[in-house]
Amino acid sequence: MAQIAYIFPGQGSQFVGMGKDIYENFKSARLVFEEASDSLHIDLKRIVFEGPEDELNRTAITQPAVFTVSAAILYAMREAGVGSDVKVASTAGHSLGEYTSLFYGGAFDFQGGLSIVGKRGKIMEEAVSEEEGGMAAILGLDRDDVDKLVSEVFEANEQKENGLVVAANYNAPGQVVISGHRGAVAAAVELATERGAKKAVILKVGVPSHSPLMKGASEILAEELKDLELGNLDLPVISNVTAHPHPGGGETKDLLVKQLVSPVRWEESVKYMIDDGITDFIEIGPGRVLSGLVKRIDRKAGISSVGDLYSLKEVEKKYQ
Repeated sequence: MAQIAYIFPGQGSQFVGMGKDIYENFKSARLVFEEASDSLHIDLKRIVFEGPEDELNRTAITQPAVFTVSAAILYAMREAGVGSDVKVASTAGHSLGEYTSLFYGGAFDFQGGLSIVGKRGKIMEEAVSEEEGGMAAILGLDRDDVDKLVSEVFEANEQKENGLVVAANYNAPGQVVISGHRGAVAAAVELATERGAKKAVILKVGVPSHSPLMKGASEILAEELKDLELGNLDLPVISNVTAHPHPGGGETKDLLVKQLVSPVRWEESVKYMIDDGITDFIEIGPGRVLSGLVKRIDRKAGISSVGDLYSLKEVEKKYQ
């Protein structure tokens, strides 16, 4: 019998029109969007379904938008009875997606999650200017090689004000994302190319997530999290920081604060779940980024995704 984990994508998976047919076909999804728009005091549905893309891609908008779309899909799955006979054994989310996994795991309700995610997006957007920070994806080098080259770039530039660069996301074998000052990230990309990376590309993001440059943002987030009440978790929710289950309560809040300045240990998280008996992963939310990463981590793992009406029906057939 399949042991299933739900996994949730983060920032970077967004696109104009995501979740639209889910919204149009499920009353529960429509109610989620209405609640989100009322709470955030913006027309989230218009931005998500119509754009413009530049507005959707603002961190302060992207984060609550992706959280809302993923939650709307969860409610639609429940409304349709998808997976009602299947026990989900654990859950995890990538960066922002960790908040969706905590929502699914019972740490907070939708309103509580949306509130803190909305604040998190604004805090991160305001923490570092777009001209100062950046991120890049390094493909085709193993994590030790990437760790070594970012250390070299940092040591060569540590006397400069803009010389910080670190590994930010350990996504899968041969796929690491780096983060830091824009100039240092560019230097690391150049060095990675010289050392045989299949691809080294600057990402279109202005926030140097999961780097020490987010320390100020993490301190503000810690204050915001003080007022968030966390419920008991219904199942293991894997932490990005530890690649092990969240302990719950104040320790979970501490991990969410550390997450902003620590690397996302996604490869280790997936391996932990597989070692714990997970056979199948269902990605819930826009895109299929995490499905691709899981397949790179373990080709034997079962992979499905639910991001639109068609894929929802496919998963319903698979697990009915």
